[in-house]
Amino acid sequence: MRKTSAAPSGPVGGKVTLEMVARHSGVSPATVSRILNGTAVVSDEKREAVDRAIAELGFVPNPIARGLAGGRTLSAGVITQAIDSPFYGVALRGIEEVLDAAGYIPLFVSGHWNADEEQRCIEVLRARRVDGLIVLTGRLGDADLCKVAKTLPTVITGRELKAPNLYALQFDDFEGARLATEHLLQQGHRRIAFISGDPGHPDSHERLRGYRAALQAHGVRFRQALVLPGSFIEESGRTAVQQLIASGEQFSAIFAANDQMAFGAALALYERGLRVPQDVSLVGFDDLAGAAHSIPPLTTIQQSGLEMGKLAARSLLALLNGEAPRFTLPAPQLVLRASTRAVDAD
Repeated sequence: MRKTSAAPSGPVGGKVTLEMVARHSGVSPATVSRILNGTAVVSDEKREAVDRAIAELGFVPNPIARGLAGGRTLSAGVITQAIDSPFYGVALRGIEEVLDAAGYIPLFVSGHWNADEEQRCIEVLRARRVDGLIVLTGRLGDADLCKVAKTLPTVITGRELKAPNLYALQFDDFEGARLATEHLLQQGHRRIAFISGDPGHPDSHERLRGYRAALQAHGVRFRQALVLPGSFIEESGRTAVQQLIASGEQFSAIFAANDQMAFGAALALYERGLRVPQDVSLVGFDDLAGAAHSIPPLTTIQQSGLEMGKLAARSLLALLNGEAPRFTLPAPQLVLRASTRAVDAD
């Protein structure tokens, strides 16, 4: 009778375990576990050895069993401020991609820029027994966040904060605003209007500070009348420019503290028959997907919401693994498009 060869797999009638994969690949069970949950920092050789062992033994990871064995639910709470935000919506996608690859399920809730609502969201997520928490900016106080982190690994974006079991990711809003204003100054603009963001946001203060620092470095007097209030949404940018034009203040350029307000500003200029950049140069902040497709394409400061989300999720996974995160957000970069030009251009 002709004999058939058996396919390489785990023990007959037995279950392939993580420890078997570790022995087969020559690494520790802890390393296999970290590779499976996406938090391992290992050589390509070790990662490939584990992948081969999994394939040869027919190992099927059971994330639910792993979670229960470790006393975890394999879920992470994520507090955003507005699910429909163009910037934070992309950040949520980045969080989901990283957590999903590690076998975690994100639970998304909105704080609506309200500290009391954010506190309620935390209690809701605690009731769902999440293993950790990501807070995208928000208005909850530093002391409250440090208190939460005592019992729940926490990652916060949009502020500088240090505490046990907590990691903060802070974008350099000051430098981004300085770069944007510097670009307009180098093009010869001296009367540069600034549309600020919500005064309750730390990034609003930093972007205003960067605007003022660039003016000072060029010896240009700061004019309070050229600073208009905004709230980081399109309509507030439109309203700000309407107020600016009605005030009679002269200006040749506008720096909006985010792209959404820049879009609204562009609409207000269009409604008054002013052309971008022929009559008014315009700069935004964030580099949203729509910035490259606006008319004209918007010059802006690049801040990747997707990368912020991914790094926030990786930081949380590191905390959950008992490791200290070592992630930093990319430095701001000026993205030059067609919405600005020199004041003496033809």
